[in-house]
Amino acid sequence: MILFVGLGNPGKAYAGNRHNIGFTAIEAIARAASAPAFRSKFHGCVSEIALAGERVVLLAPQTYMNESGRAVGDAARYLKIEPRDVVVFHDELDLPPGKVRVKTGGGNAGHNGLKSITAHIGNDYRRVRIGIGHPGDRALVHNYVLGDFAKADAPWVEALCGFIAASASLLAKGEDDAFQTKVFRDMEAAGLP
Repeated sequence: MILFVGLGNPGKAYAGNRHNIGFTAIEAIARAASAPAFRSKFHGCVSEIALAGERVVLLAPQTYMNESGRAVGDAARYLKIEPRDVVVFHDELDLPPGKVRVKTGGGNAGHNGLKSITAHIGNDYRRVRIGIGHPGDRALVHNYVLGDFAKADAPWVEALCGFIAASASLLAKGEDDAFQTKVFRDMEAAGLP
């Protein structure tokens, strides 16, 4: 069993925020797999799908970003899922918009959702880092991540989340490099950033 976690902040006020692209990715995976409706559990919204012969639990924590680890920790303990089988989809300032990188462990780069998850389950989980770009000045980061994507960003955000969903079975199989390459090639073929 694998746990896919999309990070974001709950509520309509945050729905279009750059910080919520993890939620957007999880929702795209759920749609592509015709997942059952999300239900409340583990301080979050949960659904379940099958990908590449694996049982995959989808989780969107509803605790606000800074407390994401509470939801992830509760789900991982209850489902008896090891950190290496937890895949977290999150926004990444240090990657250009539309780029995706996958890594296991490593630093949290000031991301409060990742800090919280690490505090609850340790550092050995997998991260799908979804590039949102950087505002260029550290002082602008807070407002930037909590700001909405521009209308001009909508095509690449929608396409990227669709490509993530289309290749999610590779993540379920543990083929992180193949997933990363496939998403990159799909974005390139679409002529998107």
